[in-house]
Amino acid sequence: MKPRYYYPLTFSLLALVGGGCGNLNTDLAIPDLPMPASFRDHQDKPENAPVTQIDWREYFADPNLLALIDKAVANNHDLQIALQRIETSRASVKLANAAMLPKVNLNIGGGVQKFGLYTMDGAGNASTEITPGQIVPEHLTDMFVGLQSSWEIDVWGKLKSQRNSAAATYLSSIDAANLVISNLVADVAVYYSELLALDHELEIIRRTIAKEQEALDVIKLQKEAGRANELAVQQFQAELLNTQVSEKNTLQKIAETENQINYLLGRYPQPIERSTQIFFSEKSHELSAGVPSQLLENRPDVRAAELQIEASQFDLKAAKAAFYPNVNISATFGFQAFNPEFLFTTPASIAYSVFGQMIAPIINMKALEAQFNTAKANQLSAMYNYQKTILNAYVEVANQLSNIKNLRETSTLKKQQSDALKQSVDVSNELYKAARATYLEVLIAQQSALQSNRELIDVTKQQRIARISLYKALGGGWR
Repeated sequence: MKPRYYYPLTFSLLALVGGGCGNLNTDLAIPDLPMPASFRDHQDKPENAPVTQIDWREYFADPNLLALIDKAVANNHDLQIALQRIETSRASVKLANAAMLPKVNLNIGGGVQKFGLYTMDGAGNASTEITPGQIVPEHLTDMFVGLQSSWEIDVWGKLKSQRNSAAATYLSSIDAANLVISNLVADVAVYYSELLALDHELEIIRRTIAKEQEALDVIKLQKEAGRANELAVQQFQAELLNTQVSEKNTLQKIAETENQINYLLGRYPQPIERSTQIFFSEKSHELSAGVPSQLLENRPDVRAAELQIEASQFDLKAAKAAFYPNVNISATFGFQAFNPEFLFTTPASIAYSVFGQMIAPIINMKALEAQFNTAKANQLSAMYNYQKTILNAYVEVANQLSNIKNLRETSTLKKQQSDALKQSVDVSNELYKAARATYLEVLIAQQSALQSNRELIDVTKQQRIARISLYKALGGGWR
């Protein structure tokens, strides 16, 4: 009749636990942020290829750049770290799957025990035969060889939620690695473009130095002939020295940019192979920006953020399931005896047990509530991060579309300005030789031409970088 008293107690405990879970809401939501149907002030051309159809090996035409990107993808340390995170996530999925299966262990053990005579065990052993004609030894050995098993039955879906969370985290880690690849491809291409621009800038500076040296030699001769004074000589000399300083600064920038590329390639500093002629002549694909909703599929950071929401949802469900009782079954089967000669020789040494239990949390509810609230905050954070990632993706694409349009118009104007100032240098030199222009006008023409040429190179570099940035912003570079 005793068991009757346990049933009401058991149901009372379940009711108490269930009552404490009544306010555990897992259906969370945040204010929606609708995505625009198109990018502002942008119309795609039908003949432009969608970014998803262009591999980076096709998008970039420079073979030297392609070789650098290949080495970076193979050796970059950040990418290798990201790949190891994938392995860690894959192991977590296997661990979560294993938690849903019974655990079976081989147990081989033994020991010795002596009970006091004036105890229930000692008194019983002193008068009990363990084998016919032999009482239980005072020093009782105990040997066991067999299997032990335990299994937590996933009644409430906690283990399944943990497994699904691990799977979503694993997929998110893959997209995180794809994001590293996309950024790496873009970074190598950007630094390569900066290096080509510096090469052209160095070439312009050196040509300017040669012309300024010629002008200085002329002014010195004119001074000897009485047609110029020392002030003019000093002005030309100062301008030449200033340009030579610019040459040294540019050489330092070239060295630093080469080193940055080598760092991305995971190697120590060495010269970077490149062809400067392709800087102005390279033709790249015209990208189709498509519609903003395609960013959800193309950009690995958006995909990773979406998977993080999925993982956090399963974490929240697992945290809720922790409030309910755990149902565990344990069992053993093997051979047990006090003497090795009896361990396997008789069926009497066979030992087994089966035990089931249900463990319900009572005292530590506050700790479980804290875990649930943490999981809830993590899911809301993942939702806001997803919205933030989408917004950032849209803004990046919109910025680069606008940037490319304005840089195209700026480049046309800069080319016209550069051609005009180049002619002004030749004209000012001829006029100065004919005493129809002052040396200050010659200096101003040279300075303006140098500055204009450097600005033209910079605009061209920005155009290349803008196309690279748009390619990355649209989700290119990782496939």
